[in-house]
Amino acid sequence: MTDPYVLNVSEPTFQSDVIERSVQHPVVVEFWSPRSEASVALSPVLARLSTEYDGKFVLARVDVDANPQLAQAVGVQSIPLVIAVLRGQVVPLFQGALGEPEARQYLDQLFTVAVANGITGRAEPVGPAAAGDEAAEPQSDPRYEAAEDAVAAGDLDGAIAAYEALLKEAPADAEAKAGLARVQLVKRTRDVPAEVRTRAAENPEDVEAQMLVADVDLMGGHVEDAFARLIRTIQATAGDERNTVRLHLLELFEVVGGDDERVIRARRQLMTALF
Repeated sequence: MTDPYVLNVSEPTFQSDVIERSVQHPVVVEFWSPRSEASVALSPVLARLSTEYDGKFVLARVDVDANPQLAQAVGVQSIPLVIAVLRGQVVPLFQGALGEPEARQYLDQLFTVAVANGITGRAEPVGPAAAGDEAAEPQSDPRYEAAEDAVAAGDLDGAIAAYEALLKEAPADAEAKAGLARVQLVKRTRDVPAEVRTRAAENPEDVEAQMLVADVDLMGGHVEDAFARLIRTIQATAGDERNTVRLHLLELFEVVGGDDERVIRARRQLMTALF
């Protein structure tokens, strides 16, 4: 079996295979070892997802036994370790073996960060399958093509309109809900003023500032901080303001994914805060 979006990367090829590629699309880097059972369990999960996402990222696999200096330069302390690279900058993802649903949630968060940083390209096949077997290539769902094309073009308003049109026809479409929430988050955080965090710290009652800082935290991968901030704000507000923050928190739940343990915990905390 071949994986069209998987590269085996070494110290000499890291610059070209990872850093240079990361300007156009996300590169997910998996530090692994054939001696590690957790690594061996995780590798096929990431490979399957790289094929499923059809060029939204390239998976670069680094054997730490064969490339010890590279692992040391990155600061790998235990394996498997998975990071992403966007425009040459490292974005931590996760450590240890995860199942496919959990890994998918981290990847979806990565794509949100990528779009916010103007990285919307798709990779061409890079692995052994690049030269053939077109029948094996996954087909994207045509329902979401308009929204996905708009995101790739940087047209966030167009993507929002496309997702809203889908939801008008199918209000229970979970993928469209999540897509809409992700794009709206990116739009809200594009031009957040630098002083918003100070404003939120000095004015706990400023609902708009609290929601903006939560958005920024979520975009930076600080999911639990974002949830905790909004739950504290819900506890400190009432009436329409409380409901505004509650709805905002529910939207962030859509971004992260309803099956994520952090969302499940935050939902319980939300119930306690409300009642």
